[in-house]
Amino acid sequence: MPELNNDKRDNRPGGDNWKAGLYDIIFETDTPAGRHFDILLIISILLSVLVVMMDSVSFMRADYGRTLYNIEWFFTILFTIEYALRLISVRSKRRYATSLFGIVDLVAIIPTYLSILLPGSQLLLVVRILRVLRIFRVLKLVKYMSEADLLMKAMRASSRKITVFLFTVLALVTIMGSLVYLIEGEENGFTSIPVSIYWAIVTMTTVGYGDIIPQTSIGKALASFVMILGYSIIAVPTGIVTSEISFASIEERKKRSLMKNCIKCGNPDHDANASFCKLCGAQL
Repeated sequence: MPELNNDKRDNRPGGDNWKAGLYDIIFETDTPAGRHFDILLIISILLSVLVVMMDSVSFMRADYGRTLYNIEWFFTILFTIEYALRLISVRSKRRYATSLFGIVDLVAIIPTYLSILLPGSQLLLVVRILRVLRIFRVLKLVKYMSEADLLMKAMRASSRKITVFLFTVLALVTIMGSLVYLIEGEENGFTSIPVSIYWAIVTMTTVGYGDIIPQTSIGKALASFVMILGYSIIAVPTGIVTSEISFASIEERKKRSLMKNCIKCGNPDHDANASFCKLCGAQL
């Protein structure tokens, strides 16, 4: 996404000093060094998460506990150094530290240090799996972020409709739960209205745990109605979001049709009246 790329460039140190070179290796994937760095980082993240999972298995912890503990500290120190290098290499340290990846990078190393004071907190290190999201950069899948942005636009556009729909469903399960509570009563397991509402939610969503079931004929008839109602309700949010996605796709295609592509660098993010590329300066 152009906005993401612009934000990264704005945070790159100026000039050709060692910080700029370090930034290119750590944050960019256009160079072999940057690509190899991200691949090694992702492998390290996956291995560290595997170590945490193995440590949660009792017989492995009993046989290899000390080894797993040492390996975990190795990865923690490695990721701590990486986090420090990221802070050193960026122009605005606050921007990186408060960004999504900056927060995830910090949270990924804190639990091991906390485990010194709070035993067991190291299991929170599974949050490191979130850092594998960087694989989208390595595999050059950033271009698909436009589709994710399209989905987010559709979700935001349909948020009010979805909210009204959810309140309608909430009202329905409250009514159905209250009715089955009056029909079945405590002797059949419907001990309170909240418990009956829980049954209505499970039934309407077609989950059907079966831990509470109606015993009377009228209760079973009501349950059948709630099940059928559930099937019709499930399709509503899907239709709302789908229509908004279709509308957003049409708008996106119209917007792209008005853009100019740069022949030199291929950047498509230009207005229809643009004369020069905003990235490389070449004439359009």
